[in-house]
Amino acid sequence: MTRFFLGVLAYVVPTFVLGFAWHLILFEQYYKALAIYRSDIIIPFGFLSMLIQATIFAWIYQRTFALSNGTLLSRGLLYAAGGAALSWSFTTIAVAAKNVMISVPDYLVIETAFTVVQWIMVGPLTALAFGQSLSRGDQLPTRNAVG
Repeated sequence: MTRFFLGVLAYVVPTFVLGFAWHLILFEQYYKALAIYRSDIIIPFGFLSMLIQATIFAWIYQRTFALSNGTLLSRGLLYAAGGAALSWSFTTIAVAAKNVMISVPDYLVIETAFTVVQWIMVGPLTALAFGQSLSRGDQLPTRNAVG
């Protein structure tokens, strides 16, 4: 398995497991009270969304954080902070701005908590997936002109 694929898995696996447990088991009644989600959630769409996000986030990590100095933990936490801020902007703030719900403040609280827990897991796992930082030449894949 390549580091990139492991980086994708470092996002998809904890995000899917946490997302399923958080939204559909642990806080199911909380979300029902918010009246924000459809009754027939389309899980494959959620998974596809996570896969797209995971690919983009792994690419960002590979091109920036994996090439930076610092410990594995410091790179993972810095990545987690940036990833959480970006995720929060499109999974929490944008949704609160355009979706009908009973309480925007309650939604912001529960989804902010989800994002924090998600990225506390994803950041360090991604750093582990990519391993020790490498030089720029070692990390960037070469392109074959023939195909």
